[in-house]
Amino acid sequence: MKLVFRIFAPLLIVAAALWLAVVMIRSRPEPRKFSMPPQITKVEATRLQPESFQVFLETQGTIRPRTTTTLVPEVNGRIIEVAPNFRDGRFFRKDEVLVRLDPINYETQLIVAESNVAQEKVALQEEIVRGEQAVANWKRLGKSGTPSELAARKPQLAEAQARLRAAEAEVRQAQRDLERTEIKAPFDGRIIEQNVDVGQFVSSNTQLARAFATDVMEVRLPLTNRQLSFVDLPNGRAAGDAESAPGAEVLVETIIGRDRGQWAGRIVRVDSAIDESSRQLFVVAEIDDPYGRQSASDAPELKIGLFVDALVKGEMLSNVFVLPRQAVRVGGEVIVIDEENRIRRQKVEAVWSEDDKVIVPADGGGLSPGDVVCLTPLAYPANGALVFPTIDGITPEIEQPVAGGFPRGKGKGGKGEKGKAGGKKRAEPEGETSSATEKGRPETASHRGDSPAGVGLRVVG
Repeated sequence: MKLVFRIFAPLLIVAAALWLAVVMIRSRPEPRKFSMPPQITKVEATRLQPESFQVFLETQGTIRPRTTTTLVPEVNGRIIEVAPNFRDGRFFRKDEVLVRLDPINYETQLIVAESNVAQEKVALQEEIVRGEQAVANWKRLGKSGTPSELAARKPQLAEAQARLRAAEAEVRQAQRDLERTEIKAPFDGRIIEQNVDVGQFVSSNTQLARAFATDVMEVRLPLTNRQLSFVDLPNGRAAGDAESAPGAEVLVETIIGRDRGQWAGRIVRVDSAIDESSRQLFVVAEIDDPYGRQSASDAPELKIGLFVDALVKGEMLSNVFVLPRQAVRVGGEVIVIDEENRIRRQKVEAVWSEDDKVIVPADGGGLSPGDVVCLTPLAYPANGALVFPTIDGITPEIEQPVAGGFPRGKGKGGKGEKGKAGGKKRAEPEGETSSATEKGRPETASHRGDSPAGVGLRVVG
């Protein structure tokens, strides 16, 4: 008997445990079911109104002087003096004496030339007297008529007059050579490179220095074919036109050290051909007084070879929509929000674009005045999806959904809800079970934990 009990007792215990597990599983309560409220994305939006937009063309270039020259002497000689401003990087004024050559030889030539002029004047007076005497002798001999030019010594008189003019020309040449021993600045400028100094003998082919004018600087700016259609450029189509009409305004800026400098200029001429390597057309802008020597400007010096950014003032576009760059998706699409707060993908045709703006014409661009455009980037925008837009910073009032339907009454979030009979309902804490559910009454949308911003959310106004 004990043996049988030992054999069947464990089996009975296992069977009882299995039966108890089955009973507990079958009698377990049904789990509460919750439905996820519809996800409504909050977005920023703007209402389109036509406006005007000033186009600025972005480009770059390198500063260069408009006038560059090499100073050379016109006479030979030894340098006896150089000006303090005749040094690398120094500024000089127009007609300032930069270099003096030894003038002794040219002073001697001037004295000799003046002596020759005096001699020729005496010879001319003698020849005049001889001519008058020859005519008087002709008449004393009783000859009638007019004496010949040779008899009246007119050729000899012309020769004396020519020798005097030649002597006077030699004086003027000697005076010019003497003046040229002082080498003067041809313009207001700055020395780039000094090649000679005191004691050096120079000739007419010796390069004394390289200098450039400081009144105007130039910058060559490349423009693409698309940019050319938005700017007015000077041209020389009219006969004799020197492109004197003012061109488009240009703002040149760059960073020098810790300071940002800005200079204003204008486009004055255009290259005659498109550059074959870059397929761009180069325009030349001039900047007046780049060193601020004629005006009290706080801008830093505009140095040669400086790489600068430039903004060329282009056309003024009217009756256009200015959209932020993030509002336009890849492929030229924008998201339009209709009156029911549902989105629609719309293809647009941009007339101009920048790093942070896209310009769409109000006529024929795909959008109309009053359209609401979404500014928030959406990863997967599906046509007809519901959104909650904040238009130009204003959050509109919304209709609050309640259990059993969507009444026409309006309310603002956080101020309670209105029931079917117009009474106020108490907001239940999140996560707690309502008394109606505990008593077996059917669960409504609010009892299931649905958000007041559930299905049927619609912007009013």
